[in-house]
Amino acid sequence: AAIYARYSSDLQSEASIDDQVRLCRERAEQDGMAVVEVFSDYAISGGAISNRPGMLSLMDAAKRGGFDMIIAEALDRISRDQEDIAAIYKRLSHADVRIVTLSEGEINELHIGLKGTMNALFLKDLAAKTRRGQRGRVEAGRIPGGNSYGYKIVRRVLDNGSVSTGEREIDPSQAAIVKRIFQEYADGLAPRQIAGRLNMENIPGPRGGPWNASTINGSRQRRNGILNNELYLGRITYNRQRFTKDPETGKRRSRLNPEHEWIITDVPALRIVDDETWDRVQQIKARYASQPGNQRQTKKRLL
Repeated sequence: AAIYARYSSDLQSEASIDDQVRLCRERAEQDGMAVVEVFSDYAISGGAISNRPGMLSLMDAAKRGGFDMIIAEALDRISRDQEDIAAIYKRLSHADVRIVTLSEGEINELHIGLKGTMNALFLKDLAAKTRRGQRGRVEAGRIPGGNSYGYKIVRRVLDNGSVSTGEREIDPSQAAIVKRIFQEYADGLAPRQIAGRLNMENIPGPRGGPWNASTINGSRQRRNGILNNELYLGRITYNRQRFTKDPETGKRRSRLNPEHEWIITDVPALRIVDDETWDRVQQIKARYASQPGNQRQTKKRLL
């Protein structure tokens, strides 16, 4: 027998892999099976198989006839995607490899149909609940996602004992850099020049590394980057874009939502940039965006 274990970064910890493997080994011993190999995927969603090296290695080993059975904690550890779980079952059946889980027992076509549907619905329901919670935080003036450059994450213990999420306060040192970036861009410097100056002064970027032009300039369509972040105006904009998973690659792709679906909340306490500077910057960006090949960029060189 071979064992497969997986945990997703959003709900479980790395120790979950060891727990799953231990339980699966006990099941193999009960069935008189020798465990010849263990396959695992760490902190990877079960929504797509293409980005799971452990599962791909398992499928290759099954083709070579290395084992007769796959043991997993539950069918959703193998996959939560209907198309993938059906494909895995079909290929393992062709290789005369059975799937046995601690929760469902030996897997057959009925499990694939019913559990596959239930797991897909679980993912859809989880996404809806996540969006609902995020929207609630936005309506309350809190940040629904990650932290932006210029702010600190605030943690408070609430009356019910839980820790607050989504609260931010201005980081004075980073806020000064944000104001400087906006002012220098409004004065005529290109993002590449601004990034160069910041790097010359050894000022760490948002992720602790060097600055680059794309970090500052971002994308006007996706409204990311320092110069497009409306939080600096004291405004939270939620549901501006959605992410869909490419069925061919398993990678997430962003798509803009119509503006009437955006949720906007004013948070004056988080304002860093004044209206006049913001408007000047956006006018400059709009002017250069209307020109093919952004005239501010230097020509690309081979060496």
